[in-house]
Amino acid sequence: MKGNDVIVFLHIQKTGGTSFGRHLVKDLDLINPCECKKGHKRCKCLRPDSEEKFWLFSRYTTGWKCGLHADWTELTNCVDSVMDESEKSVTKRRYFYITLLRDPVSRFLSEFRHVQRGATWKSSRHWCGGRIATLVELPSCYEDDDWRDVSLEEFMGCEHNLAINRQTRMLADLTLVGCYNSSSMPASERNTILLESAKRNLREMAFFGLSEFQKISQYLFESTFKLHFMHPFIQLNETHSSLMRDEIGEDLVAKINKINYLDIKLYSYAKQLLFDRFNKMKAMDSNFTYNFKNLGNLGQNEEKFLLANNTEIFPEYRILKKIEKQKRKKLKMKSMRNTTSFT
Repeated sequence: MKGNDVIVFLHIQKTGGTSFGRHLVKDLDLINPCECKKGHKRCKCLRPDSEEKFWLFSRYTTGWKCGLHADWTELTNCVDSVMDESEKSVTKRRYFYITLLRDPVSRFLSEFRHVQRGATWKSSRHWCGGRIATLVELPSCYEDDDWRDVSLEEFMGCEHNLAINRQTRMLADLTLVGCYNSSSMPASERNTILLESAKRNLREMAFFGLSEFQKISQYLFESTFKLHFMHPFIQLNETHSSLMRDEIGEDLVAKINKINYLDIKLYSYAKQLLFDRFNKMKAMDSNFTYNFKNLGNLGQNEEKFLLANNTEIFPEYRILKKIEKQKRKKLKMKSMRNTTSFT
């Protein structure tokens, strides 16, 4: 990153963004590392030659200055003015947008579980076209303070649920479809425009990663920005949503696929684009085999760092422990049922 270049992280819910965001502020090998104080939610990520200029716009640096989980429409209309205010100067900058995507069914189930536990994201602004979306445009799916204990069928059944096709919506330029006014054009036309806009914006991003391909994503980030992480990204082969996916049956999975068909198409496109970029970077890297094998410089030591319970750098460790606990609980319940059936 040179001059007035700024990385802007578009953090889509339940795509692994929290882990990636922590890697950005706590794990990059920098001349001037981000200053992260214990007990503080934000870190100072300053340029080596400045006490006021930032190189990263994200949850863990600036906070949610453009709104909670701000989307492409919100960020592109907000970041520059927020940066001017934060740095106390009007400056011409180059912005490099980055994001993470995730398998749509896994992401949808993960958001469902999160909402089921009481999460709402009610403070999200949904700013578009110079104003916040109205309640008529975005009706609530629930009447109480939250949607705690919602069933999966109810969660899927609310047509206003922003979890549906979230990745497409958050990457698209919503001004092209009248923002949140769904009556401005036929649904089929609106969806086509949203999907093509999301693809275009993803294509124009300096970097994006996929949660299912952590190592490739890390390699692409490091190759693109010439910045290196000190630890390897962790590939979680089992998550809460993957365990749930095994339980709910193929019929429900098929219904989730159907209602999230825009995200399904976007993810398919993103996967192809990711591997196109990876193959180009690989072809240009004369030391690819060594560089790819030694991402994070840990190699065989990855397991050691996980066992050290280093949750500051590896928040994935908490997920691994929770999954193991959940699996043990299910095995115990299954054993109890089997014992009961014999008595």
